Amino acid sequence: MKPEEIEKILRFVKEGRLSVENALERLKHLPYENIEFARIDHHRHLRQGMPEVIYSEGKRVDQVVKIAQKILEKKGDIIATRADSNIYEALKAIDKRVEYNEQGRVVTIIHKKKEVSKGTVLIISGGTADLPVAEESRAVLDALGSKAETLYDVGVAGIHRLLDNREVIHKSRVIIVVAGMDGALASVVGGLASQPVIAVPTSSGYGASFGGIAALLTMLNSCAAGVAVMNIDNGFGAACLAHKINTL
Repeated sequence: MKPEEIEKILRFVKEGRLSVENALERLKHLPYENIEFARIDHHRHLRQGMPEVIYSEGKRVDQVVKIAQKILEKKGDIIATRADSNIYEALKAIDKRVEYNEQGRVVTIIHKKKEVSKGTVLIISGGTADLPVAEESRAVLDALGSKAETLYDVGVAGIHRLLDNREVIHKSRVIIVVAGMDGALASVVGGLASQPVIAVPTSSGYGASFGGIAALLTMLNSCAAGVAVMNIDNGFGAACLAHKINTL
């Protein structure tokens, strides 16, 4: 439940438009609601400024739908990550406001579009194979209200593609760098930019990349100052951190 929704309930009680009993009924599931297979954190938006997110992978479609329905009942926004087309179709059946970033596998249902932030988060990807993670970041940033711009397929194998876009890099407030293979792109961007750089290693790459571990270790060992590193393929986490920095 968002702060403005709680303020509305309290204002209605004060004005006599809502009884104390009805207000308690609306608020009784704070801070969380137990539905057996999940404990839904309705209080998270109030604490953190962003809603609880449904990580869809490993959940049945009906479980995702049930969680979404409970969140919607409390006027909460829906952000469902790692969501396939079956989940998208099921959520579309309960709310027509649904949007789906197919490549990023993110489904969103937003009650009211956020006022777009003044700052810009730039998402840079090493290669096209990294786009699912990069698009996960973009979809989450859009849902949270941070303006996102993209600079895709500018990896170090053709570094002139990155250097040709230095003006775009310097205009952003926060940078997310998504790269697999050797993961060297984060260090290069970190060496060019004064902004915070959030590096996301991806699992793309040949055998010795060990499913993203090679990129992860490269990014953790970056000699560029001001580079933070997310877990492998965690575009969602990068978007949340970038949004918090962008809206400080």
